[in-house]
Amino acid sequence: MNDIEIQVVFESKGQPDQQQIQLWVDAALVDFDQDTEIVVRIVDELESAELNEQYRHKSGPTNILSFPVDLPEGVELNLLGDLVICAPVLEKEALEQNKLLAHHWAHIIVHGVLHLLGYDHIDETEAELMEEKEIAILNKLNINNPYSETI
Repeated sequence: MNDIEIQVVFESKGQPDQQQIQLWVDAALVDFDQDTEIVVRIVDELESAELNEQYRHKSGPTNILSFPVDLPEGVELNLLGDLVICAPVLEKEALEQNKLLAHHWAHIIVHGVLHLLGYDHIDETEAELMEEKEIAILNKLNINNPYSETI
């Protein structure tokens, strides 16, 4: 069983509940063969912008930040890492991209979990691999390709 701690610092309509988040995290971890823990923190634009500046040296808020755990040798923890999701940015993106808000939340959470598992999109080959994985996971959740989906 994958354990999720949800920290809600910012609340808005349309945010998923614990059960939805659990479903999406579990879907992303279906091929990961061990139980793990993930912290999901839902924040406002200010906290997202501060963390984005501090850790990525980029200004402004972003939809999600993934912080994989890097444990010292010999420390045994099931913690995979933290996801920090900026709800206002997600809501704006869903509107701008004409996507269902719940589908966008699912996509961003799957995307973040894949980052925690080591997937990345720095170069084109890695990006294609990560996108293919996201599309396959979301398809199993009956969510269309997020890179082409419109309502």
